[in-house]
Amino acid sequence: MKKLVLLFLVSLMALPALAQTQQLKQIIDERADEIEEQVIEWRRHFHEHPELSNREYDTAEYIAKYLNELGLEVETGIAHTGVVALLEGGEPGPVVGLRADIDGLPVTERNDLPFKSVATGTYQGKEVGVMHACGHDTHIAILMGVAKILTEMQDELKGTVKFIFQPAEEGAPQGEEGGAELMVKEGVLENPEVDVIFGLHINDATPVGTLRYRPEGIMASVNSYSIDIKGKQAHGSAPWNGVDPIVTAAQMINNIQTIVSRSMELTKQAAVVTVGVIEGGVRHNIIPESVHMEGTIRALDEYMRQLIFQRLETIVQNTAESNGAEATLTIYEGYPITYNDPALTAMMEPTLKEVAGEENAVHMDAITGAEDFSFFQKEIPGLYFFVGAKVPDREPAGHHTPDFMLDERGMKLGVRAMGHLVVDYMYQ
Repeated sequence: MKKLVLLFLVSLMALPALAQTQQLKQIIDERADEIEEQVIEWRRHFHEHPELSNREYDTAEYIAKYLNELGLEVETGIAHTGVVALLEGGEPGPVVGLRADIDGLPVTERNDLPFKSVATGTYQGKEVGVMHACGHDTHIAILMGVAKILTEMQDELKGTVKFIFQPAEEGAPQGEEGGAELMVKEGVLENPEVDVIFGLHINDATPVGTLRYRPEGIMASVNSYSIDIKGKQAHGSAPWNGVDPIVTAAQMINNIQTIVSRSMELTKQAAVVTVGVIEGGVRHNIIPESVHMEGTIRALDEYMRQLIFQRLETIVQNTAESNGAEATLTIYEGYPITYNDPALTAMMEPTLKEVAGEENAVHMDAITGAEDFSFFQKEIPGLYFFVGAKVPDREPAGHHTPDFMLDERGMKLGVRAMGHLVVDYMYQ
C-alpha cells in the first residue's frame, strides 16, 4: 500500500495546485478508511489505560514511541508529560498546529466493555477510579492516525505540521501548573513558530458524520471561586448571642443568583454563576463559627466575565456586613473563552462542509463548558470544532459521567477533517 501511495503522490507533482489539493484529500480519505481499525485499536488501548492530569506517563510513552517509529522529530516532557512531534513538508510554507488532549478523569466506569477501565489513581489525596469519560482517548487516536497519513505524504506538504499531545486539559492537580497554559509558557508555539492551530472534541450527543462549529466564542471562560464566611459561634437555642454564617451563606447564595438574572445583558451572551459546595456546622444545636463555599463562573464575553467578578465581590462583602459577619472571596485563575478566529473560521468553513457534507457541517450555539485550548487561541488564530459520535438508540449519558459512551465510527471523520484542514490551509 505504501508503494501505491508513493507512486500516486509522485504523479501529483505535475498537477495544478487545486487538482493536487483534491488528490491529496482523496488520499487522506482512502487512508482514513484503511486505518480505521487501527485508530479504533489505539482508542481502546488508551481507554483501558487512562491516567489523570499531569500523570499521563504511560500514555505519553506510548504516543512518543509511535511517533518515533514514524520517523518524526519528537520532543517529550513538555508541561510535565506532553509530547510534541514535528513533520516538515517537502516545500516551505506555514506551520500548522494540531492538538489532542490526553488526560482522563477521576470517574469510575460503569460501562460493560471488553476494554473497560478498571484503573485507579490518586486525586486530591483520595484513591479514585480513572476513566476517559470525556473522549480524550479518541482525540489521541485520531491525531495519531492523522500523523500516520500525513507522514506518508510528507514530500507533498507545503509547510510543517506540529502535532501537540497535551496533558492536563481537565486541570492540573492542586498546587501544580499544567495543560495548554504551561505548554504555551514552555514555548510549544515556537521553534518553529506556529501560524494557526486546529483542535477537535468528540461529542456523545451529536450524530456520527456531523461536525459542529461556530466563529468567535464557542465555549465559555471558566473560573472557580471560594467564599469563607466567619461568624460567631453560639448555642442554637440562643442565636442572638452569635453571628450566624449559615444564614449569611443562604442570603449570599440567593443574592449571587441575581448576578446573571439582573446584571448580565443576556441577549448578548450567556453567563453562569453556580455555588457547588457549602460546608459548615458539626451539630444540630450549634451555630457554627464559619462556613465555606465553592462555585464556578462561566462567561462567553470578557466584559461580562469581569463584571461578574465585580458583582460577586460586592455581594459577598455587603451581605456579610449586613449580617455582622466577615467574608473572604477568592477567585482562582481559570481558562479564557475558547474563541474561534472569525477570519480563520471563514477560510476553513468550506473544508468542513466538504469533508462532512454541506448538511452535516452545522453552526452551533455556544456552550458554557470550557476548554484550555483557549490558551493556544490567545496567542495565535485557532479553530475548534466538535465531531459527532452518538451511539444509535441510546440516550447520551453525557461527558464526565460513569456511563459515558461513544460510537467509535465517529472517529474517522475526525481523522479526515484534521487532514483536510492541514492540506487546504497549506495550499490556500
